[in-house]
Amino acid sequence: MSSEQSKPMYEKIVEALRGRIVEGKYKAGDRVPSEKELGEEYKVSRITSKKALELLAGEGYIVRQPGRGSFVSEKPPLQAAGRQPQHPLLPHQGKKTGKLLIGLVITDFADSYGTGLIYGMEEASREQDCYLVLRRTFGIPSIEEEAIKGLLELGVDGLIIFPAQGEYFNAEILKLVINQFPFVLVDRHLKGISAGSISTDNAGAAREGTNYLFELGHKSIAFLTPPPADTTAIEERIEGFIQAHAEKGVMVDRDLWLEDIASTLPQANTEENRLEDIRRIIGHLRKHPHITAVFATEYNIGQLAMEAAREMGRSVPGDLSVLCFDCPETNGRFPLTHLRQNQTEMGRLAFENVLKLIDGQAVPNKIMLEAALIRSESTGPVPRNAGTYL
Repeated sequence: MSSEQSKPMYEKIVEALRGRIVEGKYKAGDRVPSEKELGEEYKVSRITSKKALELLAGEGYIVRQPGRGSFVSEKPPLQAAGRQPQHPLLPHQGKKTGKLLIGLVITDFADSYGTGLIYGMEEASREQDCYLVLRRTFGIPSIEEEAIKGLLELGVDGLIIFPAQGEYFNAEILKLVINQFPFVLVDRHLKGISAGSISTDNAGAAREGTNYLFELGHKSIAFLTPPPADTTAIEERIEGFIQAHAEKGVMVDRDLWLEDIASTLPQANTEENRLEDIRRIIGHLRKHPHITAVFATEYNIGQLAMEAAREMGRSVPGDLSVLCFDCPETNGRFPLTHLRQNQTEMGRLAFENVLKLIDGQAVPNKIMLEAALIRSESTGPVPRNAGTYL
């Protein structure tokens, strides 16, 4: 086999493009074929064509502009004159290894939720020999926009986005869709956006948790949640809670709901707001003394319910059962009965799907993973003296 035949395909693509530039077929400022176009021309994966363009950029022949394409440099190196290839370190070409760089934009993370997601992504990045770059947004849309723009300028090859809570997706996400930039949403999906997403089957999980409370004899269940605000994960948990009631023939009493718990949101996470939410939960339980269980859509809200019960002198689960989504393990045990999301698998799938998109493969529009009901000491049968608390 000749040395020419044994060359990797990315090297053959580099030589062909370099030759076209040196011969003047592509002039300064001209756009060169995209990763997708090169993949179709040479019958190779998008990863191969991407590597070829990165090497050509490293030699100084082209400049890569995220969202726009690759263009011939104003002053490409003149190999024909015996000069050595240049290696300009442009802001969007900071990596010299040729390894893929994936950006993660996430609201925040903690032991209760988020750390497992990152662990799954980080493990997948090691297996695929890629790098993961993380930026937190704290649930603030403007910071989310800046994070996406900053990672694109850094030169990431794909993005994983945990969208900020809120009714509207930001303009930068819309640009990603328009420019067909490879990205995947995690934990939720955005309405009206055609993008792959990895999340939990929130409706199914909420239905399972509610049915468990029904099995324990609870019928008067308080539902505590942040404002849904078109956040699909919360909306789906509400849907599952209502479905469970309908299937059991139990009337849904919306008066038992508190839908504006705000202190657990990143932008409102202050001690003052936390204490105010505890006072509101106490007032709610006193107003509805027949409540025997609390279904919280988040672990931190479950904690607020626990503190409210303690301040009222009510025992958990003797007087009040508490169930939530997610819960950190403490000293080998879980303080709250909860619906545990498969965060590690969610993170791994998100990372793998971004790589597929980079390679030009199609991915499912929506993947939903099952959650597991983890029973703990915060739930028990309905107390005999239910409804006697004031």
